[in-house]
Amino acid sequence: MTVLFFATDIHGSEICWKKFINAGKFYGANVLILGGDITGKAIVPIVHYGNNTYQAELLEHVTILHGSAEVQDMVKRIRSRGYYPYLTNPDEIKILHENPERVNQLFKNEVLRCVEQWLTFAEEKLANTGITCYVSPGNDDMFEIDELIRAARSVRLAEGEVVALDETHEMISTGWSNPTPWHSFREESEEKLAIRLENMASRLKNPAMSVFNIHVPPFESSLDDAPELTKDFRPKYAGNSLVPVGSRAVRELIKKYQPLLGLFGHIHENKAAIRMGKTLCINPGSMYEQGTLLGALVTLDRKKITNYILTTG
Repeated sequence: MTVLFFATDIHGSEICWKKFINAGKFYGANVLILGGDITGKAIVPIVHYGNNTYQAELLEHVTILHGSAEVQDMVKRIRSRGYYPYLTNPDEIKILHENPERVNQLFKNEVLRCVEQWLTFAEEKLANTGITCYVSPGNDDMFEIDELIRAARSVRLAEGEVVALDETHEMISTGWSNPTPWHSFREESEEKLAIRLENMASRLKNPAMSVFNIHVPPFESSLDDAPELTKDFRPKYAGNSLVPVGSRAVRELIKKYQPLLGLFGHIHENKAAIRMGKTLCINPGSMYEQGTLLGALVTLDRKKITNYILTTG
């Protein structure tokens, strides 16, 4: 019997990463799976103006900080929200405004430094526990993090791989998605995505007993309903108009192979579990902005799913 814990879309939230790594012990799971969009999206400068005075702007709210204790508290708040704190000064801020490429390099450096720290934390917590941890970067994750994960000792890079979860169950994983309005790192046409998916699925020994860990949900599965956007990327009708944005290639893959379990993410609002034929499909959703880790705890017996529960913690 294999007990797996699945979470996704933590988008740089340090508290969610730590909860994920500790979830094996907490829930009694022997397999951890993180399904994509691991890293954050922005740097938040903490600007030092001298005389022990600092300023930070988080979520359009400007805060004046006094002393190292307040600065460290702000650092924790920024990291918990999935952003990268950066201590700087007015002179450097001016230089960065004038050099967008330096900003891009700074962001990359902060992302990679954070991922290295997270992997060190995972090593400390997972070493000698018998818990296996798989991570599959998502469409929002830069390619440079793959090598860091590949070199880790307690975390395994799952992207593009067929892995054996136990003697009966295999898993395929990918964080690539169909095109989005955001032109993110790992997205491609439905035709190319279908080839990528088929290349993995065709290598499975027994697809009916397999787990498909695919970041983007199947099209029109109800796991992929997202707010419809205007031309300037704002939600239409205050977010009350929903449209399916999942992948047709993923839908066809599930229909063709009918795996035991499908694990999806990408759409944060759709915490749900549905059936597509014989396949249990789960999107645990995401509330990383609040430091809350949403997940799915699934127990696999030899030929069936014994039970599952969607978790909040």
